[in-house]
Amino acid sequence: MAETEFEEIAENFEFLEDWEDRYRYVIELGRAMDPLDDAFRVPATKVEGCASQVWLVPEIEGEGPEATFSFRGDSDAMIVRGLIAVLHALYAGRPVREVQTLDAGGALARLGLHDHLSAQRSNGLRAMVGRIREVAGRAAAA
Repeated sequence: MAETEFEEIAENFEFLEDWEDRYRYVIELGRAMDPLDDAFRVPATKVEGCASQVWLVPEIEGEGPEATFSFRGDSDAMIVRGLIAVLHALYAGRPVREVQTLDAGGALARLGLHDHLSAQRSNGLRAMVGRIREVAGRAAAA
């Protein structure tokens, strides 16, 4: 599931040659996400290291390394909401053991995001990936 969604995003990025169009596409991906209920906007779900406010709420089905990973997320910045949607497409539905070893940097490099995001946004993206891996690691060990 996640692989297919991410591949669709990557194909759309290839089709959209202009970075303004790609930014608009990322923002549209964020707009399409369901908003996160205010009850989940708490310090425990907040991702530190992001310039914007970012919350990630993990959803783990099953136990151990074969448990399935997903999450819900939100941000107060539209472009960051879109980046959360991209990460969701990359990770959702994968076993937690796979989440830990997935080359997110390589996958995101296919989109060219790091070349076109500010340093703060790139740091925030790395912080989100770090939180996702951390949560998946804890779930795999359970």
